[in-house]
Amino acid sequence: MKQYLRYLPPVHELQKSVFFEQLLQKYNVSSERLTNICQQELNGIREQLLQDQWHDENPDLNKEYWIKQIFAKVERAVEQLSQYYLKTIINATGTVLHTNLGRARLGEKQIEHVVKVASNYSNLEYKINEGKRGSRHDIIEGLIQQVTGAEAAMVVNNNAAAVYLILRALAKDKEVVVSRGQLVEIGGSFRISAIMEESGAKLVEVGTTNKTHLYDYEKAITEETAMILKVHTSNFKVIGFTESVESEELVELKEKHDNVIFYEDLGSGVLYDFQKHGIGEEPVVRDVIKLGADLVSFSGDKLLGGPQAGIIAGKRELIQKLKKHQLARVLRVDKMTFAALEATLKAYLLGEQAMMEIPTLRDILQSEEEIEARASKFRQQLIEQDPQYRCTLEKDFSQVGGGTMPEVKLPTVVAAVTHSSLTSEELAIRLRLSTPSIVTRQKDEKVYLDFRTVTDDELAFIIAAFQNIQC
Repeated sequence: MKQYLRYLPPVHELQKSVFFEQLLQKYNVSSERLTNICQQELNGIREQLLQDQWHDENPDLNKEYWIKQIFAKVERAVEQLSQYYLKTIINATGTVLHTNLGRARLGEKQIEHVVKVASNYSNLEYKINEGKRGSRHDIIEGLIQQVTGAEAAMVVNNNAAAVYLILRALAKDKEVVVSRGQLVEIGGSFRISAIMEESGAKLVEVGTTNKTHLYDYEKAITEETAMILKVHTSNFKVIGFTESVESEELVELKEKHDNVIFYEDLGSGVLYDFQKHGIGEEPVVRDVIKLGADLVSFSGDKLLGGPQAGIIAGKRELIQKLKKHQLARVLRVDKMTFAALEATLKAYLLGEQAMMEIPTLRDILQSEEEIEARASKFRQQLIEQDPQYRCTLEKDFSQVGGGTMPEVKLPTVVAAVTHSSLTSEELAIRLRLSTPSIVTRQKDEKVYLDFRTVTDDELAFIIAAFQNIQC
């Protein structure tokens, strides 16, 4: 293959090619950027020839052949450059908080508020009435106070950051007492014990994996104890021979000791009581605050149904210390997050009808009848328009996802689809590679579409994707 190296044109010759000019016009890319891409692709081809890895079995001994090969690669690279990495996906898995697919999706009013704030200047750190500099902490603190009943609140970029800030600011070089059964690992291999170590707090484990008693905490508290930490294990469930200490008992215990803080990491952060619908056992934030917790923290993009954020609520004195800590600036969120979170929290204050406009709540609380109606509509349109598919409706279960309510199974109705010549794996891949991408489940050699997480507006795209599949 090395004999072909002499036929590779130099970059300055590629710049004079008609193909170069065509790409400049077609993709509106700068000449400098296009030149750099030409150089990269030229280097790549040269390396392939040196390694005898050129894909074409019959390369020509002329420069025009290589110019065409180079520009074919250049155009693919420029086309990829002009496309965004983040793409719209239709989630037909039925998992409401799908971590791989971005967890909670925002509702229309939330999106409208984000767009309005992002496309204009805003009072992010400006007091309009006074004409003075303001604090971004003030933007939604009042809303969090109202929905949680807390004295004060602040927002950081996610709940892991909230845990870290609280431990660093309030328990550095001090002891933090935690039940051994609550030393959880969350997504991405982040462990509570590791976060605590990074924060400078000293971990004091009490109890065992399955059983921790109040006396375990009592014996562990010393003059060096700064905090009792309770971690809500929302991403797994220990069943059988178990025992744990309730929050109210830990509140009573910490009140017997001056300068000991009781902090509960709630993880998911529930503002709506799903238990009244028989769904899960997640504690409502307001109830934990009412019990007397000094601090709580929770995620914004899980069961709350908002953007990625870590929300800290609790006693004013402690929140003020957190706001003044240097890490507060490092972990702060931007105007778009504040806008999405503000619109989400407003919905909780307006009442249940407004809450049901939050996609996460709406999807979790959907009835089987609503889901079946959407699945039936899909089945009818698919069978009528394309005889190469078979589709049946089957009873199944959806998941909440996002590391929350692991034991909860939401009854649903799925469309089980098979193709006359494609396997379920092949069909799922074709759907995943369509535009927009459609992510499904597979079971018993069928592709399952769970319409709990599919909107009416997305039905037409799914039907079109099935119709466009060519064997």
